[in-house]
Amino acid sequence: QVRLVESGGGLVQAGGSLRLSCATSGVAFRSLAMGWFRQAPGKEREFVGAISSSGRTYYPESLEGRVAVSRDNTANTVTLQMNSLRPEDTAVYYCADSHNDGVLVLRIPNGYDYWGQGTEVTVSS
Repeated sequence: QVRLVESGGGLVQAGGSLRLSCATSGVAFRSLAMGWFRQAPGKEREFVGAISSSGRTYYPESLEGRVAVSRDNTANTVTLQMNSLRPEDTAVYYCADSHNDGVLVLRIPNGYDYWGQGTEVTVSS
């Protein structure tokens, strides 16, 4: 059974940092690309970052320099480090897996197979 479980969300002050984790089970983790998306109320699901099966990372220009995705192939986990947080970063953050390492696919939600339940991040001003 495929399971992706996000953790690490919570309340943080503007300017602070947060590290989210995604624990996986039931997947061939080393062969997968992993991505992070976020969705704020009334907004479209937005690409935050991704890491290929070989460890190459991709980010949208809007977040470049403030976020970093990494993976631990021993623990079968993916992390999302977020710095200099702003109130507009408030959203539910989701991790997902993909069998496609191509950057064009990894930037869109349809490029992923399984999703976690999400973890809520609230940034206060």
